[in-house]
Amino acid sequence: MRAHLHDLRSEVDDDEWVDRFARDWRSAVDDEATRVLLEFAEALTLAPTVDGAGRVARLRAAGWDDRAIHDATQIVAYFNYINRIAEGLGVEPEPWLDELGRPRD
Repeated sequence: MRAHLHDLRSEVDDDEWVDRFARDWRSAVDDEATRVLLEFAEALTLAPTVDGAGRVARLRAAGWDDRAIHDATQIVAYFNYINRIAEGLGVEPEPWLDELGRPRD
């Protein structure tokens, strides 16, 4: 049985853009506030102990309020946590999804 798939495609009416985002978000995003938020998410994932206060200051300067920063941090941290569990246990990706997360035909 296939699980219900809810991803960015259900929020954005441009599958080509979503595929471009999945390959390289930096080339797909042109909104500065979104770019700063995604840079924060990437940095929190790859180097969580580096310059936390500076990252938060950049988010605030880009227009994000403390509630949004808190929520984003919680979401990024949760996905990092659950991915590490899956990777640590050797869980394979769902075979019905391709490398960009699209359902295979």
